[in-house]
Amino acid sequence: MVKKLFSSATWSATATSWASLILRVTFGLLMLSHGVPKLMKLLNGTMEFGDPIGIGVPASLTLTVFAEVVCSLLLVIGLWTRLALIPLIITMFVAVFIVHIQDDLATMESALLYLLSYCALFLLGSGTYSMDAVLGKK
Repeated sequence: MVKKLFSSATWSATATSWASLILRVTFGLLMLSHGVPKLMKLLNGTMEFGDPIGIGVPASLTLTVFAEVVCSLLLVIGLWTRLALIPLIITMFVAVFIVHIQDDLATMESALLYLLSYCALFLLGSGTYSMDAVLGKK
């Protein structure tokens, strides 16, 4: 039992799929808690938001809402997972390396954790417990 615990070769595809499910649901739902307030701003016409890459506040807010709400929902259900992760990775890359680059680690930590988790999920894929897997069986 101990040997199996410490041997990376003995972990099954099932364990990898469970890991993917846990990461997808956790980071997808957590990101929704950031995206829903931004969605409310967008729907209310409140354009108080940064413009870190110079495309204008409405475009920045709209793209961020798309990533943090739409792509997070896709991530949670595991539909078009790798495609949905691209806007999330870009959004967190901008947050870490443009918005918070001058801040201390404690301030940028959350965005950095999201970025690295999304990169890991991109490599890992959606796993067996996802809509991608269900649609792929047809």
